[in-house]
Amino acid sequence: MDFSIILFIALLVTGSIILLHKIFSKRKNSVAPGLDTGGLDAEGKAIRSEPIIVEYARALFPVILVVFVLRSFIVEPFRIPSGSMLPSLHIGDFILVNKFSYGIRLPIINKKILSVSSPKRGDVMVFRYPIDPKLNFIKRVIGLPGDILTYKDKRLSINGQPIEAEDDGKYAYTQVRLKGQSADQFIETIDGATHKILLDSSRRSRNLERVIVPPGHYFVMGDNRDHSNDSRYWRFVPEENVVGRAFFIWFSWKGLSGGGVEWSRIGDFIE
Repeated sequence: MDFSIILFIALLVTGSIILLHKIFSKRKNSVAPGLDTGGLDAEGKAIRSEPIIVEYARALFPVILVVFVLRSFIVEPFRIPSGSMLPSLHIGDFILVNKFSYGIRLPIINKKILSVSSPKRGDVMVFRYPIDPKLNFIKRVIGLPGDILTYKDKRLSINGQPIEAEDDGKYAYTQVRLKGQSADQFIETIDGATHKILLDSSRRSRNLERVIVPPGHYFVMGDNRDHSNDSRYWRFVPEENVVGRAFFIWFSWKGLSGGGVEWSRIGDFIE
């Protein structure tokens, strides 16, 4: 079950407990005229006799509300489980995703109610996997609505313009499942912004002759181009599946097994 739904249910449950207790307490503790209350007013007696479940609900409700609002509208944490975004993001990175950079959306149904901006080419974007929306994916935005893309012999072109990729030597994998392997590293420039990509000469490329991005959709690719399940295989991300823009690494483990803290990566902004 989606964590947002769990938080929403927890809000409803704790809020309902508080509300129901308040309603029944008013009825139960209504004092008839002239009745001796022993020096305590009705509210004081209600507080002293408050059930333990109500005490927990009062304590948890504001905490759950703050977490729900922050996670739904401002920022949400994610963990990187695969190497598809190497070298930009490592397995074991814990990242923050800006939830309002692409507009304010209603939680649970993910419907945009206020447009702030749109994804740009080169953004690292988190989205709900179109084939299984229960899963969150992270890739780099390559194509915007209306763009014409080709990808041939591991070279990308957007709207007929080849994308510059400067040779940056070799990249040696240090991740748990890829240790001992290496790839060719390039610095790719899209719309003036640079990021690093990996190309594996031992793997064949998935060519795309000519792809037109439809309205309201985005074309995304992993930075580890030959080890990424992305739009080359299942095509486009609908606008309603967009979650937010990844921007910050707040914690990092060395690989999936938790082989120690990767201190050098903590506090890095995502390019």
